[in-house]
Amino acid sequence: MFIVLRQACCGARLKARSRNKLSICRLVGKEKRRLPEMATFLVIITTILLTFWIVWICGRKRRKGEPPLITGWLPFIGVTLDYVSNPLGFLRETQKKYGNVFTCTIAGKYFTFVTDPFSFSIVMRQSKNLDFQKFAVGFSHRVFGHADFSASLFSESYREVHSIFRQTLQGLSLHQLTETMLGNLQMVLERGLPYEHDWLEEGLQSFTNRIMFEAGFLTLFGKDEGFLQANGMSGTKICMQKAVRDFLAFDRSFPVLAAGVPIGLCAEAWKAREALAEELLHDKLHHRKCISDLIQRRMDAFDRMHLDETGKARTHVCMLWASQANTLPAAFWSLYYTLRSVDAFTAACTEVNKVLSGQLINNQDQTIGLSREQLDSMTVLESIIEETLRLSSASIMIRVASNDFTLTLDSGQTADVRKGDYIALYPQLIHLDPEIYPDPTEFKYNRFLDEKGQRKSNFFKNERRLKHFLMPFGSGASECPGRFFAVNEIKQFLALTLWHYDLQLSDPDATLVPDGTRAGLGILPPSRDVLLRYRRKTNTTTE
Repeated sequence: MFIVLRQACCGARLKARSRNKLSICRLVGKEKRRLPEMATFLVIITTILLTFWIVWICGRKRRKGEPPLITGWLPFIGVTLDYVSNPLGFLRETQKKYGNVFTCTIAGKYFTFVTDPFSFSIVMRQSKNLDFQKFAVGFSHRVFGHADFSASLFSESYREVHSIFRQTLQGLSLHQLTETMLGNLQMVLERGLPYEHDWLEEGLQSFTNRIMFEAGFLTLFGKDEGFLQANGMSGTKICMQKAVRDFLAFDRSFPVLAAGVPIGLCAEAWKAREALAEELLHDKLHHRKCISDLIQRRMDAFDRMHLDETGKARTHVCMLWASQANTLPAAFWSLYYTLRSVDAFTAACTEVNKVLSGQLINNQDQTIGLSREQLDSMTVLESIIEETLRLSSASIMIRVASNDFTLTLDSGQTADVRKGDYIALYPQLIHLDPEIYPDPTEFKYNRFLDEKGQRKSNFFKNERRLKHFLMPFGSGASECPGRFFAVNEIKQFLALTLWHYDLQLSDPDATLVPDGTRAGLGILPPSRDVLLRYRRKTNTTTE
């Protein structure tokens, strides 16, 4: 019996050994087959690393007379990740280490940053050596999909289009546009006023976007025929709600598009842009009433340029974005800071009541009037807006070097700049400089008012008065031509909402920070919405 068991055990061991040998053979076979795959993988990795090394070794080297060159350790990418994650912090640290002018490799391009505020005007005067239009037109063409106006075929005609801004956004034309905006704001506000005096709740950003977008859209692009009929209001409201959704969908993707990602890879943004363009085709615009002089003259100019109809419409999408993308968050922050600060709210309401004293607010047929002189007299509201812009603006001003040239800074320091490089100014370095603005991250509603309550323009650094102390709208060739209208419409919005509504933030102590992902594109929107409580004011007049 033991012999049988022993034989059985020996047989089992032999079978197990056979299975183990077979498994080992299979593993060896697999490893042999994997060797070529691993070798191929190692060759690919080595090739990539070698390519990076060659590019780094043979890459750009600093020449004598040029600013310090910060290339990072990754070819092409350079310091992109450091810059994008925190532009202001990166520039401050780099300025401490390298001085007031330095060149950085960002996404394969070379950006020379000038950080001395006294040298900003020097850069702006370099029109012979620095070109703004080339960068701006190319950027717009890529994002909005209209014709390339830098091409010789369109360059002369486009200069005429660009001059329309100055002709229609200043003087009497500006006054007419501002009056139209006031009327549209009142219409939108009145339509949204609750008939009872109960409190309503809505996100402050939603509240601001809803009112400002529709009023601004109607002011520029006019009203369709259905809008002018009493029974056409509901249909028009639905169309406007869709336009707001499409605009915000396109705007959400703007940082990605600005970074160079083709819009074809952003399906939602492409769909939204084309939906907006569909509503701004000339065939449809010709049926709208009360179109602004700005848009009408642009339409006439583009018709003379013989652009295709979709291309024309896309230029109007560009105009719509330019008129709304920064105005909406600026209006939001202006009202947010006003409601959050007791002193700001009290001063603003006092000023509004003084200007609008005696005007009815509950009669739908009563239109509130605000003359140019009255708007200009609202210095408290203007200071609130300017302080808001200082805190929320994170724009970048870019020029392209059209020649090799030497830039001489205010201090006398020189920097050689190569043709094709970008020169960049970052105004937030000024806006949040504690030497220029004590407690720079704190909202002070009267920061831009003097002791007499008048506009203040004396700000200093190193005991020298600054010419450029607030630059949310750019400067020089890149200065926003609609800046006066933008301030007027936000001022009107604040005045009318404070006049018509009792307003409260549901949680005024909650901290709200800007969305830093849009740094470089203008006014930063909030990272989230906050709840607003509002109701129709009970009084109809003020004494």
